[in-house]
Amino acid sequence: MSFVAGLVIGLVVGLALIVAFVRSENARSKHRSDLAATVTSLARMTVEDSRKLLSPEYYPSWVVFSQRQKLTWLNVQLEKIWPYVNEAASELIKANVEPVLEQYRPVILASLTFSKFTLGTVAPQFTGVSIIEDGSEGITMELEMQWDGNPNIVLDIKTYLGVGLPVQVKNIGFTGVFRLIFRPLVDEIPCFGAVCFSLRHKKKLDFTLKVVGGDISTIPGLSDAIESTIRDAVEDSITWPVRKVIPIIPGDYSDLELKPVGKLEVKLVQAKELTNKDIIGKSDPYAVLYVRPLRDKMKKSRTINNQLSPVWNEHFEFVIEDLATQHLTVKIYDDEGLQAAELIGAAQVQLSELQPGKVKDVWLKLVKDLEIQRDTKNRGEVHLELLYCPNGMQSGLINPFAQKYSMTSLEKVFKNGADGGNNMNGNVGEGNNGKDVIVRGVLSVTIISAEDLAPADLMGKADPYVVLTMKKTESKNKTRVVNECLNPAWNQTFDFVVEDGLHDMLTLELWDHDTFGKDYMGRCILTLTRVLMEGEYKDCFPLDGAKSGKLNVNLKWTPQPIYRI
Repeated sequence: MSFVAGLVIGLVVGLALIVAFVRSENARSKHRSDLAATVTSLARMTVEDSRKLLSPEYYPSWVVFSQRQKLTWLNVQLEKIWPYVNEAASELIKANVEPVLEQYRPVILASLTFSKFTLGTVAPQFTGVSIIEDGSEGITMELEMQWDGNPNIVLDIKTYLGVGLPVQVKNIGFTGVFRLIFRPLVDEIPCFGAVCFSLRHKKKLDFTLKVVGGDISTIPGLSDAIESTIRDAVEDSITWPVRKVIPIIPGDYSDLELKPVGKLEVKLVQAKELTNKDIIGKSDPYAVLYVRPLRDKMKKSRTINNQLSPVWNEHFEFVIEDLATQHLTVKIYDDEGLQAAELIGAAQVQLSELQPGKVKDVWLKLVKDLEIQRDTKNRGEVHLELLYCPNGMQSGLINPFAQKYSMTSLEKVFKNGADGGNNMNGNVGEGNNGKDVIVRGVLSVTIISAEDLAPADLMGKADPYVVLTMKKTESKNKTRVVNECLNPAWNQTFDFVVEDGLHDMLTLELWDHDTFGKDYMGRCILTLTRVLMEGEYKDCFPLDGAKSGKLNVNLKWTPQPIYRI
């Protein structure tokens, strides 16, 4: 009986094991089939499919979607003809770059020329090509190039002491995007009249300097001066919007050459919540602004010591050559005295976002690296007012009573408006008998109300009031106190006589009234640009330096032109 029972149990267990094994194999086979189908689907998936599945924020920073096509065939052919290209291009580049080097030659040097210049035996690699659809009458092509070459470049440097130094440029690493423009299209072979080429985007340019038979560090500052000269020469000779025009069919191609198209008026208002770079005390910030990174075209603000929320209220003007592609760059530094300044953060504004003739008020978040926008650290913000004036929009008037002072585009706009628009031909004095106009008037400020203020008392309330201050005259006014309220309403109007509306500022500070003192609750800093342009406006301004809260304000400008004889 025991034998029969054991046999039955054994058969049942054996059948169960067989069934489990078969099911396991079937499941594994199905899993492999599904996995193979998934891999096949992934292999057929396009870039557009991946964009539909996941939005860009889910991809790591090193994932880049490119519309560029591969150019393996071009690289193979370029390697074959590179010895001939090297010989022809070396002389051409040398002839074009030497005058630019001389233009940016450091003052400590008597001359700066090439004694040797060849591009070496390593051909550049074109990693991609794309066609730009910009709506123009022509063909615009961009080629991405990478070059880690072995050129033989030797600079012949002579000092004012008569000492000559041969400096070799070594270990060149370059990555960038070149733009080719075939324009205009014509009905003759090769179907375009001229070719424009330019370095559209310089991603990387690395090199080292070495004195042949010596050490360049023996002359303090020489290496940095030569490196800055080379970078400025590259920037000013070939970097977009600078372009070289090569005529293919005889004709007039002056419209393809680089020309100023307008001026950008920038008011650097303030910054807030800057990162502190000092161990003791606070940073001493200043700003550097530029459209093209050339030393003579970069603007620098004054340094404000020991302040993480500086107020500059400074004006700068830039010449714009290509509104569609150029941008304004702002970099905030901490002044370290005799040591090199330390970067706090940087920001950019695309000029194509500006509406001609209209002031744009922007707060820009500072990042560590403009090439990497995914910077989650709070490095502060910078406040700008921007006005783009295309050529032909402003009158071009000059103030005859201040010959040493050049009027900015913004001042010309207001001056032209004050003249009633009758003086558009630049004939100063015809509209007002030789009298000049000063932007002067009465600013009426109505403090309407505040919303969602942070509690300042132990009981969870506050007794708020507003102090109004004009920066230049330091004239002040204040509202009445509204007791125990976080959403106070004042509806009080104050008038200020403003002598210089373009360069003055209005500060609104909110305080909590206490019996034995007062507590700071935040502030708003306003320039007068918008009210000068619009005449009157009402807006809600967030409070800086406060956990929460907004201030509702109405501003009105009543001009009072003064004519000086």
